[in-house]
Amino acid sequence: MPAYIRAQGRLTVRFAPTPRGTRALAFSETGGYRLKFPRSEGCEAMIVNTGGGIAGGDGLVLDAVCEAGAKATISTQSAEKIYRAQHDPARIAVTLDVGEGSSLAWLPQETILFDGARLERRVDVTMAADATLTLCEAVVCGREAMGERMLSGLLADRWFIRRAGRLVYADAVRLEGAIADRMDRPAAGAGARAFATILRVSPDAAGHVDALRGMMADRTFDWGVSAWDGVLAVRLCARDAASLRRELFTVLAHFRDCAVPRIWSW
Repeated sequence: MPAYIRAQGRLTVRFAPTPRGTRALAFSETGGYRLKFPRSEGCEAMIVNTGGGIAGGDGLVLDAVCEAGAKATISTQSAEKIYRAQHDPARIAVTLDVGEGSSLAWLPQETILFDGARLERRVDVTMAADATLTLCEAVVCGREAMGERMLSGLLADRWFIRRAGRLVYADAVRLEGAIADRMDRPAAGAGARAFATILRVSPDAAGHVDALRGMMADRTFDWGVSAWDGVLAVRLCARDAASLRRELFTVLAHFRDCAVPRIWSW
């Protein structure tokens, strides 16, 4: 499909501390994407996709900088919908730069993959040794309540986090073909249609492990909590998006310095 009829968006934003708290001192937006700043207790940027979703061949590039001492949250207005692709995949590239003593929460709402969707996504984070990052990404493979099933598709997801110049986290997920069938396998999703990863990278990350494991101990779905080298990872698998979202609220609420965006409300 000709590139000139595909949507190519780019967002840039720079957060910095001011006498009135953290503010977005500079930002730019092109290609049908907008940044809004809801009134909240802290500094929150909300991504709005005016096109209502992403199709094959569309792209989004987001660059966010959190300067030293700043504290900010980035979320989305709604779940991002990835529609069927005829040929080229949709591509999303996120670059986050978290400065000394700063705190950044990347908390978009769910990414919903429709049957035939093809998505390639990459997240690159560079952060200072004493910075704090809270990163949450959730994926829904077809909406269970609508009877949707992913008979074909692609999810290629790569994350890289560098702290004080050293790679501390690298993750690559690739699901291709009949994704719903693959997720039915006991060693994959055991029937799950929604899954999420929450990362907390901070000097005190390991201190949250016991509390989170105790909080999740009575859950009947698959979950895991682990920590190493200043990185805390929480992984969740659920049968449907509603169940997953409830657990995301629970886990994120544990980090008292990271409020769940109001736009996430039911």
